[in-house]
Amino acid sequence: MNLLAFDTSTEFLSIALQVNGQRWTLDEEAGASASQRILPEIQKLLTQANGELKALDGIAFGAGPGAFTGVRIACGVAQGLAFGANLPVVAVHTLMAVAEASGEHKVIVCQDARMGEVYFAAYERSESAWQTISPAIVCKPEQVPALAGDGWVGVGSGWATYRDALVAVFVAQLTHVLPDITPSGQAILALAQPVFAAGQAQAAHEVAPIYIRNRVALTTQERAQGARL
Repeated sequence: MNLLAFDTSTEFLSIALQVNGQRWTLDEEAGASASQRILPEIQKLLTQANGELKALDGIAFGAGPGAFTGVRIACGVAQGLAFGANLPVVAVHTLMAVAEASGEHKVIVCQDARMGEVYFAAYERSESAWQTISPAIVCKPEQVPALAGDGWVGVGSGWATYRDALVAVFVAQLTHVLPDITPSGQAILALAQPVFAAGQAQAAHEVAPIYIRNRVALTTQERAQGARL
């Protein structure tokens, strides 16, 4: 299956292109330049693969949660490319993509959501598929839901920013922490492939970003109190 997958929900621009069983990838810290770079970088990978967008079987993207601007960029690019090439689209949950990228089997995903909060979810791999143990929410790091059992691995940027608070909640249940894991294009591609294979991809106009927070900025009072955006 020939697929293009990408994510811009964090400060990283991550793209993966699979053509005839081979993969071409880009993973770079891009920050605000992701919106300008993503299309040229996709074209570079297509050129390296001697491929064309219209010859692909579909497009997958990191739909969120994540940086509001980033998830809108990814969704907009996926829709625009898919409309132009008449391709189906799969929107992949970025927290599950972090779990996939970790290479672990029992993970507590905490991505830094800014404003003193984390995007939280817990997943366990059963055979070849991920099972959601605790669904995605946004909350203060000290208010993350309790989980049963041990052998958990903490993954995602929230474990770097709020390590002490999160470890205090799960200290007896953790084996280790991987704070540098991001929702990579390769992970998104891996999660999207069975969706495409099952014929469950959507038309471009049907996909949308995944938001689990309704506000994007701190109040004046919160800024005065030193809250972090």
